[in-house]
Amino acid sequence: MKSLFDTVSYKSSKIVTKAYSTSFSLATKMLYKSIRSDIYNIYGFVRFADEIVDSFHDYDKELLFNRFSDDLELALKLKISLNPILNAFQHTYHKYNLDKSLVDDFINSMRLDLHKTEYLTEEEYKAYIYGSADVVGLMCLKVFVKGDTEKYEELKDTAMSLGSAFQKVNFLRDLKADFEGLDRSYFPNTDLKNLNEISKKNIIDDIENDFEKGLSGIKKLPIEAKFGVFMAYRYYSQLLKKLKNTPALKIKDSRIRVSNPKKIELLMRSYVKYQLNLM
Repeated sequence: MKSLFDTVSYKSSKIVTKAYSTSFSLATKMLYKSIRSDIYNIYGFVRFADEIVDSFHDYDKELLFNRFSDDLELALKLKISLNPILNAFQHTYHKYNLDKSLVDDFINSMRLDLHKTEYLTEEEYKAYIYGSADVVGLMCLKVFVKGDTEKYEELKDTAMSLGSAFQKVNFLRDLKADFEGLDRSYFPNTDLKNLNEISKKNIIDDIENDFEKGLSGIKKLPIEAKFGVFMAYRYYSQLLKKLKNTPALKIKDSRIRVSNPKKIELLMRSYVKYQLNLM
């Protein structure tokens, strides 16, 4: 039965989310059940694409990525895929009539990670972040507003700012792994070999500006999505706070994280703020 296959596909995306990101999984659990599965479906798709370019070092990444991209195109065209992650994503894609350009821009940014190791200009940097993060925020926004075009357009810019903030925090947190493990440098005009406090402050100021814009949009989200997205915002804000209080040289030499007990504490504190309308 096709319905059984679809159910297995959706469960696969949920498993991927829980396995790869406890923080995103926790935030997604705070969404209303009516939209939760579709966010898992989006996350599963973007995670698998990212995993190919970031982790499969013993394999032909370009071959695997091209196959994944071709399978994606076929899934969107036929509305089915034997890859359960792509099958789940195509369901959400068609259900909410997601803009194909968002998917294409995401794939293009991921493809850059196969070969491109340095972003020398602000234009290159912003283009990569748009494709790797902003478009994911926009796909999720379409789900959050249940396809409401007017609401989507109203919140589009703030969703992009939030996506940018999340991605930039990830870049700063993963500085060591990206620079030493993957030979990648995302921040333009920044010497990562000699990261100093001034460079760190400039990066953090930029992220805080994105967070401020993003929070204004969270406040206008539908009730079904608001607390879950606020929870993600709170987690990344806490992570940024830790990075802000960590010396630049230590950021370059270690991976800063928020402990699981702290995540639970954040959840409880966020719920109180949300209930008291203190967002």
